[in-house]
Amino acid sequence: TLTAPTATATPKPNATPEPTQIPNCVNDLEYLADLTIPDGTLLDPNTTFEKEWQVKNNGTCNWNDTYTLRLSSGDALGADPSQALVPARNGTDVIIRIEFVAPSEPGVYEATWQAYGPDEVAFGEWLTIKIRVTTP
Repeated sequence: TLTAPTATATPKPNATPEPTQIPNCVNDLEYLADLTIPDGTLLDPNTTFEKEWQVKNNGTCNWNDTYTLRLSSGDALGADPSQALVPARNGTDVIIRIEFVAPSEPGVYEATWQAYGPDEVAFGEWLTIKIRVTTP
């Protein structure tokens, strides 16, 4: 007897599977380094720039699309105050990037950002940015 061919799903190349959540896991984030725009960087008014932090997911939870990075205090510097947190399996290092715009007025501008889990609870170390806008 002949059997009909069966279709099989082919995974898309370069598709990263969403990490499966671990039951009763603990969220944590460890700040490792400022990769760009060290604190006190001088910028011209209205300059668009990207801040990068290297962090480690040192909790036992996997970060997925239910995780966010939110402005805790300070100036959002033109960025959305709620950003998607980079998906990361527990124990891995990742780079968090946010695009900012320097204000038009000279001065010192600071902001603190914090990670939030799907339970809306903040966790881990804060990420900070501090820039100085020069006089035009």
